[in-house]
Amino acid sequence: MRMLNPENMRDLAAVALGEEEADLVVKNADLVNVYTRELLRGTSVAVKGEWIAYVGPDAGHTIGRKTQVIEAERQVLMPGLVDGHTHILYYAGPHEFLRYAMTGGTTTFITEIMELTFPLGYEGLLSCLEAFKDQPVKIFSTVPPSITLSRDAAERAPKPAQLMDLLNREEVLGVGEGFWQEVLQKETNYPALAAEALRLRKTVEGHAAGCRSRRLPAYLDYGVSSCHESVSADEVVEKIRLGVCAMIREGSIRKELDAIGKIKDLALDLRRVALVTDGADPRDLVEKGYLEHVVQRAVDVGFEPLLAIQMATLNVAEHFRLDGLLGGIAPGKYADMVLIPDLRTIQAECVVSNGVVIARKGKRAVEPRKALIQGDRLTKRRFAPGDFAVRVNRNNSVRVRVIEQVTELVTKGLDLEMPVHDGEIQADPKQDLLKASVISCKGRIFTALIRGHGFRAGAMATSIAWETFSVVVVGATDADMAAAANRVYDMGGGVVIWAQGGVQAELPLPIAGFLSELTMEEVVRRLKSIQEKAEALGFPFADAGLTLATLTTAAIPFLRLSEDGLVDVKTGRTVEMIVP
Repeated sequence: MRMLNPENMRDLAAVALGEEEADLVVKNADLVNVYTRELLRGTSVAVKGEWIAYVGPDAGHTIGRKTQVIEAERQVLMPGLVDGHTHILYYAGPHEFLRYAMTGGTTTFITEIMELTFPLGYEGLLSCLEAFKDQPVKIFSTVPPSITLSRDAAERAPKPAQLMDLLNREEVLGVGEGFWQEVLQKETNYPALAAEALRLRKTVEGHAAGCRSRRLPAYLDYGVSSCHESVSADEVVEKIRLGVCAMIREGSIRKELDAIGKIKDLALDLRRVALVTDGADPRDLVEKGYLEHVVQRAVDVGFEPLLAIQMATLNVAEHFRLDGLLGGIAPGKYADMVLIPDLRTIQAECVVSNGVVIARKGKRAVEPRKALIQGDRLTKRRFAPGDFAVRVNRNNSVRVRVIEQVTELVTKGLDLEMPVHDGEIQADPKQDLLKASVISCKGRIFTALIRGHGFRAGAMATSIAWETFSVVVVGATDADMAAAANRVYDMGGGVVIWAQGGVQAELPLPIAGFLSELTMEEVVRRLKSIQEKAEALGFPFADAGLTLATLTTAAIPFLRLSEDGLVDVKTGRTVEMIVP
């Protein structure tokens, strides 16, 4: 981001005084003032370059022959939206994401880049940051603390000194979400990064799902100042009372506005509450929109519109210490503005970013810059059915610790007595008992049993595995699992549904096993096909790809996969699959 210099300041002042003409003027709008939370009727805004020069009842003195004039005709002019917690690297590359996300009124994105930490390493993360530059909107990042359950993936992570280098970059606003269980279990990267972030006056972003009572203050002692994981109004109240920026998400992974909405009825100051997406699946992005959809949902569940807009603009900017530059419509701030029909209709008629009209009525007026993210492809491997066998040294039966898929994201442990045939434990699709395997970046395989995925036949494999660089496979037979995994590696990464001896649906993800080279529209088409085929095989949840991807995460309770075995996220310990 450019900062105001003395020459810019003189130019802006000259426009405000009528001594120079503005580049852009929005006339006669009802302006959302997020600083005072009021609607200023009949207001005009004059822009010079990237900056707002004048805000007032009449900007006629700033209009010259070359000034672009937008007649608002009493439409509402609000600040450009700021997404304070997102993951823009979601199946598609930055260019494809921005084609849709920037047309709805979001002009600033603060994104995690943890997804590609282990696939890309330090150099790859630098290529991500370069891809975010010189776009029609502003994209900031946080430095990933590199928390993983995988020892093999951890060897690919940036070194501590490299993480510190990332933190010192000006487009990096702080430390990315660190899972509270691992932090309190004495994880090492996060505290060191947090201390440096505080010294640099940057933020420390949190992930406090289920962290309450005495554990929450202990976690906040590491400098944590935000959390996007609250699922109830009580949790939000507990956090904002402790000075935390509570980010309410209404995105593709979780939707919490309905549950948290009652905070609007409490006599509390909500300046430390923000609205965020936590990422948008391509299907939602194309069909519902981006952060404007979240603000609309907040209005629909009863939040006063001025407050809803404030929670997606100034509140976020203040948290990240960007409010001197953006987050509101005022002189000396970036000219990021959105015209909407009225306060209760969060639908962008015109989007201005950095003083430039970038979209009108949902259509792009400028194109995002195409940029290539450099990343490793999956190392080519071949698998046989026997690679997914679960062998035991018994011939009757054993008690097995099984992963039970409770919801689309949450698992728990379940002990079941399982028969042993010829020294192996087999999947039993008729009883909804499948095999779930993780293949690490070094080719190490661990296979467990899982219940709740519903496949009656076939297999699904994905190279999108959270906080690792692995392939996850779930299937009814060893042969189907091997075939699905082989197809993923043949594509250099991707998502595959395999059944009846062939590919039923697939999405190639050749960039680090996470990102496609296809258009957003084609990505959406293929994701829909994958979900349809998964459901046809018996899968019960709304997003098969997401459910498989989260089987390796340390972020969500309780039982997860690593190449070393089952991991109990509550304790951070690897537990035996065969119960003693």
